[in-house]
Amino acid sequence: MSRFDRISTSIAGLIVVERQRRGDDRGFFSRFFCREALADFGGDGKIAQINHTLTQAAGTIRGLHFQHAPHDEAKFVSCLSGAVFDVAVDLRPDSPTYLQWHGEVLSADNGRSMMIPGGCAHGFQTLTEDCELIYLHDKPYAPEAEGGLNPLDPRLAIDWPLPVSQMSPRDQALPLLPNRIAAA
Repeated sequence: MSRFDRISTSIAGLIVVERQRRGDDRGFFSRFFCREALADFGGDGKIAQINHTLTQAAGTIRGLHFQHAPHDEAKFVSCLSGAVFDVAVDLRPDSPTYLQWHGEVLSADNGRSMMIPGGCAHGFQTLTEDCELIYLHDKPYAPEAEGGLNPLDPRLAIDWPLPVSQMSPRDQALPLLPNRIAAA
C-alpha cells in the first residue's frame, strides 16, 4: 500500500504528491519522503541538498528561480506551516508545454507536495502569514548556474491569487521574457 497519491499535471514530469495521513484524536502520522515510493513518480530519489524557508507576510512572492544545465535540479517542495500557491514554469525548449505554468496550493493542512523536474523555474506566493517550506533538491546549488524569470512577467501571465505584498529586490529585477522567443 502506497503512502503517496500521485496527481498528474499538464506539464510532463511535474507531479503533485499527496501524502496519506493516518490519524486519531492525538493527531496524525504521515510519511514525508520515501526514495523507493517516489522513484515510481519519475525521480531517482537522490537528495543532494535540503533547504528550509520562512516567509512572514501573506502575499509575498519568492521566485521564479532555476539552475541552468547541467546543474538543472529537480525539487520536492512541501509546506510545513501556513499555505502557499506554488508554481512551476516549464523552461524546456523541446517540451510541448514550454513556457506554460502550473500552480497548486500547498499547505500544512492538505499534505500536498510538488515534485518539480529539472528544467522548470519555481516560485511561490504566500497565502497566509508565517509560511515555512522545505525543499529537497537532487543536485547541490551552483551559484554560477543560477537563473530566474520575473514572476510578474505578462507573457507568463501567472494568476497569483493575492495582491503582491512583498518581493525581494533581486526577484523584482529578474528579466522579462523577450517579445519573441527564438526556436530551439
